[in-house]
Amino acid sequence: MDTPNYIKSLIIPRNGQKARDRRAWGIELSRVWLPFLTACNTAGELAVPADALGAPLRLAYNADGSVKFSKTGRPVMRVARDIADNVRLIKDNFTANLLDYASEVMDDMPDQFQAQLDKAQKAGAPIVQRDNRSLDKAVALATAEALKEAKSPKAAAPPKGEKEPVAATAS
Repeated sequence: MDTPNYIKSLIIPRNGQKARDRRAWGIELSRVWLPFLTACNTAGELAVPADALGAPLRLAYNADGSVKFSKTGRPVMRVARDIADNVRLIKDNFTANLLDYASEVMDDMPDQFQAQLDKAQKAGAPIVQRDNRSLDKAVALATAEALKEAKSPKAAAPPKGEKEPVAATAS
């Protein structure tokens, strides 16, 4: 079976540059999406409005029309709807292509595919077992600590500076 070029291009290591750009679907907006969408517009494959490409980040607004702020007090920025919609379309198509490719390989090479699954499960089993043992230990330790803390006399006494509540009595 010949692997399609679009699949080959997905698994080639790139130059490892670290990005500091706003992302859409985990991919840099100004370095990847904007040039790609502009190229698609140029080739006549898409019709992303010029204002979306020119101002890809927009101020977010609340339902009442006021500017939206985050909990830290910064204004919230969102990706322009036309860009976000195209990114979503590309993501959905990308996912469909991956599933189609996997299905094609499973159909064309069922024995080899099953062998890969078996090999992966066998190789992963010790890791899963180690993680389960570590998690069991951590839960047991946390439970023991919680029980120890709950039984200690400090847990029953009110914190310093607080007085014990006094029950009212009827005279």
